[in-house]
Amino acid sequence: MFKIKKIDIYVFKHFISLFVVTFLICIFILLMQFLWKHFEDLVGKGIGWSVLFEFFSYSVMSLVPMALPLAILLASLMTFGNLGETSELTAMKAAGISLFQIMRPLIFFISIICIAAFYFSNYALPMAQTKLWTLIFSLKQKSPELEIPVGEFYTGINGYNIYVREKNGKILKNLMIYDFSGGFENATVMVADSGEIQLSEDKKSLLLSLYNGESFENLKNQQIGSSPSSIPYRRETFRTKEILVDFDAEFNRFDESLLHDQHISKNISQLSHSIDSVSKIVKTMEVQQSKEIMQNPYLSWSANHPSPSIIPKKSTDEFNPDSLFLGLNKESMTRAVDIALSEVQQVKDNIEFNKVMLNEQIMYVRRHQVEWHRKFTLSFACLIFFFIGAPLGAIIRKGGFGMPVVISVVMFIIYYIIDNTGYKMAREGIWSTFEGMWLSSAVLLPIGIFLTYKAVTDSALFNPENYEKIWNSLVQKIKAFTDKFSELQIKKSHA
Repeated sequence: MFKIKKIDIYVFKHFISLFVVTFLICIFILLMQFLWKHFEDLVGKGIGWSVLFEFFSYSVMSLVPMALPLAILLASLMTFGNLGETSELTAMKAAGISLFQIMRPLIFFISIICIAAFYFSNYALPMAQTKLWTLIFSLKQKSPELEIPVGEFYTGINGYNIYVREKNGKILKNLMIYDFSGGFENATVMVADSGEIQLSEDKKSLLLSLYNGESFENLKNQQIGSSPSSIPYRRETFRTKEILVDFDAEFNRFDESLLHDQHISKNISQLSHSIDSVSKIVKTMEVQQSKEIMQNPYLSWSANHPSPSIIPKKSTDEFNPDSLFLGLNKESMTRAVDIALSEVQQVKDNIEFNKVMLNEQIMYVRRHQVEWHRKFTLSFACLIFFFIGAPLGAIIRKGGFGMPVVISVVMFIIYYIIDNTGYKMAREGIWSTFEGMWLSSAVLLPIGIFLTYKAVTDSALFNPENYEKIWNSLVQKIKAFTDKFSELQIKKSHA
């Protein structure tokens, strides 16, 4: 029966404190990268704190699949590196405690983490991703906050460019407005000594009030048969001019139901149901399209073909196409070629259209299959990274944030490159989804087994003296071989 010992509590305390810190650090770094990616969607939109809190919360939840394996790798590496550096690991082994016994509480804890990661990716992650991308789409459509800068063109109002030289509170001075709402060729240019922009009460429109100015309107759409040099225009001088512009300043949320059929918003049972149903549709479409191609009588006689009466009669039922064609007159030959090209082009267009429709359904199935496998690869990656980090820390015996961070980053970059390569191969159909999504696990699992074996057998895997000895031995063997070869050459020359 499993009995908790003091040494288990001691090792677990060391690991859990480092795990929490490294997990928060990884989340922070990944969150900064994610925010930089969506920086334009957040800045200058006048978004409230509640919306920003939702965005950060859902972003953190969506980044857990990347941060969790890296945090486990770094925490396990630092834990056993610290124990090895302070000779505590040596003392434990001298007391007859094997490495597996030292790792026992952490193996149990990581197993719980793997199970929790599976349930998180199956239930919480689809909800978070659905709400996050709904929020991102809503932010992209949100109009920017109305803040007219001084000395530069403001393009936040759709169809208008506004240039202001001075501002005195809400009063804008020396304005220049380009109105492209009627098209670039029918632009209107307005200049005014001063003006004011007000938002309507329902926040759906803008009222531009201009004072003491002129407007120039291009009337190219009224040009009829005139030369480009005589394009008419209209000039207007005004004391007061008011323009009403559509400008929705409200934050309108997209309907989450628009993403309910996407792979990111489904759990395993929903993904399996979608894969099965759409796969049946794909098979039905393939059979139907094959029948259409095989049964298409594009070489049979029709009303558009030359009359068969002009075909010379033969005693046999078989005809040579070349002989049939050469037996026609010149006009019939031209008609036959044109009809054949037209029908073949029609068949080709039909095949390409069917291919597009079929590929769309196949891509839908692939994306769902990739997401289905991703639910399991996260948990397995956590387990693999622990069995890489723990034995690696016991071997190198270096703690802190120096060497462990470097090794962890290198290992995670290798994992990310392999995983991303497999994902793209599976998504494009070059590999099967199973091969593509489990490629990183298949590569890293033997590394974890090898490092665990070396750590259990107390192998000095990263001892530079051992590699120096191997190198010196290799150099000596090469030198002995070259000396022996030169002696043989000398003997042959004397002979």
